[in-house]
Amino acid sequence: MKKMIKTLMIALLSAGLTVACESLKLGDEGLSRAPETSGATLDTLFASLRDADKVLATAYSYLPYGLISSFDSKMGSDILESITDHFVSNKHTEGDGPNDLYYTGALGPNISGDGAGGEAYRFGSEQDYTVIRYGWFFLENADRVPEDSKDFSAAELARKKGEARMCIAIAYANMLRYLGGVPLLDHSVTTDETMHFPRNTFAETVDFIVGLCDQAAQELPWTVPVNDDGRMTKAAALGLKLRVLCFAASPTFNSDKPWHPDAADWDGMGKYVRYGQNYDKGLWDRAKEAADEFMNALAAGGYYALVQATPTGVGGVYQSRDYRLAYRKAYNERGTTEQIISIRKSNSSSYHDKNMDLQDDFGCSGTLNWVNKFPYADGTPFPEDFDWSNPNAGGPDRMPFFRPDAVTGDLIVDGKPTGMETRDPRLYENLCVPGDNWKNGVVGSTYVNAKSPNHQEGNTGFLQMKFIMQESADRNVAPHWCMMRYAEVLLNAAEAYNEANGGPDAKAEGWLNAVRARVGLPPVPAGMTKEEFRAALILERELEFGFEEVRWFDMVRWGITEAFTTKLKGLEVVGNKTKNATSFTYKVVDAYPPRVWYNDWDTKWYLAPIPAVEINKGYGMTQNPGW
Repeated sequence: MKKMIKTLMIALLSAGLTVACESLKLGDEGLSRAPETSGATLDTLFASLRDADKVLATAYSYLPYGLISSFDSKMGSDILESITDHFVSNKHTEGDGPNDLYYTGALGPNISGDGAGGEAYRFGSEQDYTVIRYGWFFLENADRVPEDSKDFSAAELARKKGEARMCIAIAYANMLRYLGGVPLLDHSVTTDETMHFPRNTFAETVDFIVGLCDQAAQELPWTVPVNDDGRMTKAAALGLKLRVLCFAASPTFNSDKPWHPDAADWDGMGKYVRYGQNYDKGLWDRAKEAADEFMNALAAGGYYALVQATPTGVGGVYQSRDYRLAYRKAYNERGTTEQIISIRKSNSSSYHDKNMDLQDDFGCSGTLNWVNKFPYADGTPFPEDFDWSNPNAGGPDRMPFFRPDAVTGDLIVDGKPTGMETRDPRLYENLCVPGDNWKNGVVGSTYVNAKSPNHQEGNTGFLQMKFIMQESADRNVAPHWCMMRYAEVLLNAAEAYNEANGGPDAKAEGWLNAVRARVGLPPVPAGMTKEEFRAALILERELEFGFEEVRWFDMVRWGITEAFTTKLKGLEVVGNKTKNATSFTYKVVDAYPPRVWYNDWDTKWYLAPIPAVEINKGYGMTQNPGW
């Protein structure tokens, strides 16, 4: 039984005053080091707001983090984008999740040994229940803080309770997206309890998260002072609520057709993995109300906005790089007006360096399928049948990546790209395309005959740029995982309005167009149908949120079968020189490795399998459809 509790990460608290747990190591002299070794009591842990905040900080420290780090070994130190249609991994090392479990179809409930930990989500071995435990521990004991302590403030105490509720809500929202309904804990578990935690339904899990967000929104400020940047806010609570309600209302979980045959039995698996037995438009109405709630609060409180470009061209003309830098700041820098939920694990600027290993040591790279979706800079769609054997046929403004230098005709002059990008600026910030500078200020090794730096076998012609960027100086900032940006709030709100109203109105169009305008793209055509606007929104999310753990869940919740089954492509890029190439030729090739999904697709992949060892412990968790 104790092993089950530990595996669930519901670290138990003693019914007495002395805290006895393995993981409550706050490492602060105010706690005389770790409380389990110092004999710290609850009265000591909550002797003041400052001391209590160390417990809350521990809940924060275990929140999910989307980039490769020493925090955990998610997907075997790979990235979620690698199992979408945006990116392929050639990290053929022992325990790599995408190659060992997903591309081969080997994932299942009985994964053990080196395979365990390679999953996108492994229930019972993640940090979410640790967050939940510390969140409830804080909430149950926060009122121990003496009112006569020197730093006591009733308002501050209430705010910290809201922060704890948000940590719990984020942990459950993370599980919902990977697993569906899960056991819901509304307190910190004690050793004298009966260890029976039956799985809650999908609807109950959604409502539980929304309830936490609603209560936290009443306790939290709309913004926080600069010295508290990164702490939860009312905007975070309302933004998370909107995300969860859009997810729950989406077709996979809100339909009269079960998304998998095993989900057809409502009294069996069905109630745990979908919202109801019939389509319920009211779920979209609920999401629309959440959108209105956020926007009304924004109108009253202000502050949040898209990071905008500063023009540097002659006469105040915007350059492509101006848009790139604004977009980069939005996802990469702390403390911007676009930051809604920011997760921090370290202040070290080298904390994200592990992401470069996928590029430096392995042929991990972006797909041509994704690249082709980025329009030209004027908004014109890039042709799916582009003639890569004759890339300059359409003239310099219709070159695939850069306009050539007017004098030399080269794409690279003196070791630098011409800087005249022909496509949506976000393409260049998500992926290093042939001819662009990357990582250390030199042209990226996207071409197969590159000698310096060396080209990695399996590379599709497009290296990851987001979070790696062009120069080492670009990474010289305190890192964070921007779990939610204001851009997502805008697109979620537009989505809710479109689905609830049966088509877009001026508000929905305005929110979508604001995201496009930030990078210089024109508005979408007016008068779109609901289906047309939905397609435009899904595409915009692809262009905006690469490597931000959005695409996978969009593929799942919208049931985008073609994203799983379409064969992925890349470019074989050849430079005119093996070192310091200045121009390139292209050939479309199959991306490697192939995926079993191309010919053997099963919607069971929408949700993660529950490890059999968890189910066999008998505390109440059940299996997901198809596994």
